[in-house]
Amino acid sequence: MYVWGSDDKQRHPKMRQLVSKASNELIRRRIEDASALTAEVYASLVDYLDTSGALRVPPFDTSPCEQASLKDISRKRVEWFLDTARRERGFPLKTNTSTQALLTHLNLVHDQKPTNAALLLFGSNPQKFHRTAEIKCMHCRGTEYRRPFLSMQVYGGDLFEQANLARDFVLDRIDRAVGVRDVSITAPATYELPPDAVGEAIVNAIAHRDYHSNASVEVRLFADRLEIWNPGSLPGTLTMDSLRHDHPSVPYNPLLAESLYLARYIERVGSGTQTMIELCREAGLPEPQFEQREGFFVTTIWRDWLTPEILAGMNLNERQVKAVKHAKMTGRITNALYREITGVSDSTALREIRQLTHLGILQKVGDTGQSAYYVVAKAKPLSSGLD
Repeated sequence: MYVWGSDDKQRHPKMRQLVSKASNELIRRRIEDASALTAEVYASLVDYLDTSGALRVPPFDTSPCEQASLKDISRKRVEWFLDTARRERGFPLKTNTSTQALLTHLNLVHDQKPTNAALLLFGSNPQKFHRTAEIKCMHCRGTEYRRPFLSMQVYGGDLFEQANLARDFVLDRIDRAVGVRDVSITAPATYELPPDAVGEAIVNAIAHRDYHSNASVEVRLFADRLEIWNPGSLPGTLTMDSLRHDHPSVPYNPLLAESLYLARYIERVGSGTQTMIELCREAGLPEPQFEQREGFFVTTIWRDWLTPEILAGMNLNERQVKAVKHAKMTGRITNALYREITGVSDSTALREIRQLTHLGILQKVGDTGQSAYYVVAKAKPLSSGLD
């Protein structure tokens, strides 16, 4: 199928303007059939008309869902929200406020029809009207996105429920250390990844995704990182670099963001990405990575400090890099395994493993002999000199 190229932009200046305004980079997409091509051209045309001011498309969340009625709103979720918002934000409406009164107060009803935001937040079955408004969670083997997955779950329901379930999916599958019950009956747990950073990344994806897209939010947990894929892109006023500094809040779905804020699932001051950065720093982890990939905004939270960039700057030989990757994927490496995957002698394996432990990359577990093995260090050593 045909792919838009630079020559086409010269022949069609209006489409050149569309491409330049839509993104700072040229996006090439493979089109599988005529119907997919028609959909892409139509979406691009609507985007161009909206950008040029010839056509104003209302935000997805403010538009009424014509097929739905107030009967599709869950009273149980409404009551939960009223109680939560009063407790967390001092919300003025009482717990016994009617469903219609709440939706009217939040601007979530139009001509007696609930808006798309109302259904996603409080609907008893939101996927009846918005099939792909769900989160797909995958626990991947190793460091590559490849089937079969260790586990996979698709979470529907309202957005509050999706956020909770997706966060729990991640926390249930990462390492955690349980402390001592010295101040309460519940033993504190320290997770490998900061739970609040995980939750922030997931809720950000829910709040800011493009719900016109047929794609879903995806949560991908790898051996070395967590990736959250959000259909859509940054607003034109923001850059990837601005996410690391003070920046205005520009919600893609303002009505969704308002209710998520009232339930204290998010803050609305544009501090979410900075919070993630601070939490990862405090945990001794690399800063999260933000990037645009294949029509998705992707947030990466690293499970360990040995990112590919750090490994590349440590002057390791190919055998050592291969051994570290093996340890990250399988959880451990032994002297015998080192010899097996690299083909070196026992003395060379011992010398190179000792170098990795001296650098603080590997930590020895167990006594000498066949029972000893090495694992990847969970945090950068203070004296490593790798800053």
